Amino acid sequence: MRYAAFFRNLNLGRAHCPTRVQLEAAFLDAGAAAAQSFLTNGTIAFDASSLHSAHQMLAAATQSMVAQCGLKEPGFLREMAYLAALVDTAPFQSTDVEQVYGCYVTLLHADAKPVHLASVSPLGDVQVMRRTATEVFTVAYQRGKSVGSPNAFIEKALALPATTRAWNTVVRLVAKHG
Repeated sequence: MRYAAFFRNLNLGRAHCPTRVQLEAAFLDAGAAAAQSFLTNGTIAFDASSLHSAHQMLAAATQSMVAQCGLKEPGFLREMAYLAALVDTAPFQSTDVEQVYGCYVTLLHADAKPVHLASVSPLGDVQVMRRTATEVFTVAYQRGKSVGSPNAFIEKALALPATTRAWNTVVRLVAKHG
């Protein structure tokens, strides 16, 4: 089965972040049958025999990267078939993309309770469009020179780490690896 891991605040090759080779090797060394980094934002597709083994691989790969480069950020696991089902729901279909800066999905920490999340950020620069038990779909607006940060808004509201990707990144990931 194919899975995706999304790391928080990881940009390949930057301080305390792995290179593409290190990221892929960490998953292969952890037992993944295949592993391929996607873009430079800490997203990787990999193969595991079960959800349990995928969680074990994520934990082992994370520990490897902590030791190799000082990675301090968590990874968030999703099954590729689940991501494909999310893409099929077309969560931004009714969004006028000309009116927003971008469409995003935030992957939540396992302890997060998104029902306690406001529908709009205090500055009005992030709007929640839809929620699931494990993701929040948002749009961001540019207010003056700054753009709303869905990740900052959600992490502050839930007091837990999360990671955000442009929705198009997930669509492209599923098209390539789904």
